[in-house]
Amino acid sequence: MANPFQEQLLKAGLVSKQKVQNAKTQKRRDRKAKVDDGSAALKAQIADQKRQQAEKDKVLNEQRFAEATEKGQVRGLITEFKRLAIATPRDAEVKFNYTLGTKIYSLYVNDKLQNQLLRGQLGIVRHEEVSYLVPHKLAERVQLLVPDWCGYLWQQDDNQQVVEEDDPYADYVIPDDLMW
Repeated sequence: MANPFQEQLLKAGLVSKQKVQNAKTQKRRDRKAKVDDGSAALKAQIADQKRQQAEKDKVLNEQRFAEATEKGQVRGLITEFKRLAIATPRDAEVKFNYTLGTKIYSLYVNDKLQNQLLRGQLGIVRHEEVSYLVPHKLAERVQLLVPDWCGYLWQQDDNQQVVEEDDPYADYVIPDDLMW
C-alpha cells in the first residue's frame, strides 16, 4: 500500500489502473529530471580545464619546435638519430610494443635489445613512419625538443632503486619464459 489515496480513488471507480500507473511513472521521471547534484557543472569545469591545459601545452610545444627549427637543432637531431640508430637484427623474434600518441606500434628486437630497452639504456624514436633504436641520452633530447617523435623512453625514479635494494624477493629467480 504505497499510496492509500490512489487506492481509494481506484475503489471508488474515479480513475483507472492505467492512469494511476501513468501518474507514478510521470512522478518518477520528474524526480529524476530535477535531481541536480552539481556533477554536470563539475564535469564541464574539468573538461574546460583539460582543454585549456591541452591548448597551453600545444602552444608551448609549437614554440619550442619553432625555436629549435630556427636554430637548426631539429635538422641536426634528425641526422644524429639516423646516424646513431641501432639496427634491429633480421632474426629478431621478440615483439616490443610501444605507444606514440594514441597508436600502438611494434618493433621486433632480440633479447639483448629488449633488456636494454627495459633497463632504460635505449629509447625508440619514430620519424616519418620509421622507428629508430637510439641511446637513452639522445632519446631524452628528442623528448625535450620534439615530444611527438619520442615513442618509448624509460624514466627511472630514484625511489625505485631504494626499493630494489631492499627487495625481499631478490633471491628468487623469475623464469625466462614468463611473458606478460
